[in-house]
Amino acid sequence: MSKKLFIQNDFQREWMEKLAQQEQAFRSISRKTDEKAQFPKENIHALVKLGFSKLPLPKEYGGEGISITDLVLLQETVSSYDGATGLAIGWHQSVVGELFEKKLWQEETLSSFATEVCNGALVNRAASEAQTGSPTRGGRPVTRAVKKNGKWILTGRKIFTTMSPALTHFLVTAWIEDKAGIGVFLIEKDTAGLSIEENWDVMSMRGTESHDLVLENVEVPEENWVELHQRPRGNNVNAWLLHIPACYLGIAQAARDYAVKFATDYSPNSINGPISQLPNVQATIGHMELELMNARHFLYSVAGAYDDQTRRPHITNELGAAKHIVTNLSMKIVDKAMRIVGAKSLQLSNPLQRYYRDVRAGLHNPPMDDMTISKIALTAINEIKNHYCK
Repeated sequence: MSKKLFIQNDFQREWMEKLAQQEQAFRSISRKTDEKAQFPKENIHALVKLGFSKLPLPKEYGGEGISITDLVLLQETVSSYDGATGLAIGWHQSVVGELFEKKLWQEETLSSFATEVCNGALVNRAASEAQTGSPTRGGRPVTRAVKKNGKWILTGRKIFTTMSPALTHFLVTAWIEDKAGIGVFLIEKDTAGLSIEENWDVMSMRGTESHDLVLENVEVPEENWVELHQRPRGNNVNAWLLHIPACYLGIAQAARDYAVKFATDYSPNSINGPISQLPNVQATIGHMELELMNARHFLYSVAGAYDDQTRRPHITNELGAAKHIVTNLSMKIVDKAMRIVGAKSLQLSNPLQRYYRDVRAGLHNPPMDDMTISKIALTAINEIKNHYCK
């Protein structure tokens, strides 16, 4: 199916054209970055140079104030060129978008940070820890922040720090005993005591270099304590996290494109013409297309509902459902693509095996499937209770 159906305005069209000019360059290094587990710095630098990384900033701060629909469209496109690039820059876009939409910080801090972003700064949240698992599960950070001589001293270790080689700023969560809450601290990469320890030995999204962030008595100024949460942030509605399903939908689109092209080109001597004329191959392609339609229409519908101020208050579990539906359908699409291509899809030189590994990472990005299903069920149960038990 064509994404042109989802392009709504000149702004989106212009950016799609800008990104299309990067397609060949992004694709050309995908195999290398995957095999060597090497971060695609060239791709990220190209996006920053284009002004992509400041798009989520409101216009008054020097950005474009993109909508969630803009985010989804552009992130899906980047990810179809290179999944690791899409997921990595998506976290930056998501963090910046949420910060300024919800005004999570004091105005002076937001304004100062916006200037940094306009000058090329890249940021991600460092919240996951080996001892607590996903922060959305409610675990208390083992990383500690203690006030000493007017400064905060942080010690701990964070895992899954996506885009660690390129980040200029980290938003680190730490437990503050005196506040009985989770503090968030803005820390620059060159701060003494902060280091990146390479620990990204995985099979999926290898190019993201999501290494460990190590903090050893890191001193943070008082003004860099930017947030305090009494409960896990995962409980908040955050539409900017739709960059996650957009990424995996982009990978599914890339797998579909490869498989359909293969089917139209491959002509074994056992038949006359390409395999695309075979009924079973056409059936598989047709099912892929249906799954792409299901995923894309649901994702863009939810994004559009959030962008509509009159409909936004009625959103309950649609954001989590979009992630669940899109990531699971994306895995099915990649699987079907591999069935069309056959054993050749398992060759290390074939991009389908990379798509197959990368798309599974979506299962472990928030929110997880079990939490989404549970919340949907409880919402339905409470809705009926409230209706019939008045």
